[in-house]
Amino acid sequence: MLHKENIGHSPNLNTVLMVEDILKEAEEVMTLAELKRRLPKKVMHQTLLQILDYLQLSGKIIIGTKGILWVFTPRKELDELIRRGTEI
Repeated sequence: MLHKENIGHSPNLNTVLMVEDILKEAEEVMTLAELKRRLPKKVMHQTLLQILDYLQLSGKIIIGTKGILWVFTPRKELDELIRRGTEI
């Protein structure tokens, strides 16, 4: 049996997408405090840190000494080739 204190709270998909959208729209490095201010609803600090860890591990953001920067660029050409390709 798992104990409740061993299971951490995980952010839901809507919260992750909300944070992603704010970071994508920013055109420069954003501090954690600025990110919190721009979010349309409050997110617990630990939850926000979990989301940022996930985004950094997935290569979508870089977290540096000056703040957070969105770096992910969708590969439109590859997506088009996949869409037109033949499934084997």
